[in-house]
Amino acid sequence: QVQLVESGGGLVQPGGSLRLSCAASASGTIFNIYAMKWYRQAPGKQRELVAGITSHGITNYADSVKGRFTISSDNPKNTAYLQMDSLKLEDTAVYYCNLLTTSFTEYWGKGTPVTVSS
Repeated sequence: QVQLVESGGGLVQPGGSLRLSCAASASGTIFNIYAMKWYRQAPGKQRELVAGITSHGITNYADSVKGRFTISSDNPKNTAYLQMDSLKLEDTAVYYCNLLTTSFTEYWGKGTPVTVSS
């Protein structure tokens, strides 16, 4: 079983920055990462894809965060990051890490809350 642990969420003012981390680990299980993604879910809204990165470094972003958010990964550490700059009120949500293995098994983290408020 693969476990994902997110960190880095918190309260920030509009225009501020946060860096989220997602560390993947497993005991007794060998896994190979195909892609890691960040999703978010705001109150009363559906979960939406924010950004993704493949093991080869190919990235994609939601239009709403392009130019403000940057996804990256440290493959040896099985860790993905989401650098969030120029945060807006509408970025407030719980952010979830998602991992897809090369055998197309999917795992989710428990989420880390991000609140953008003045």
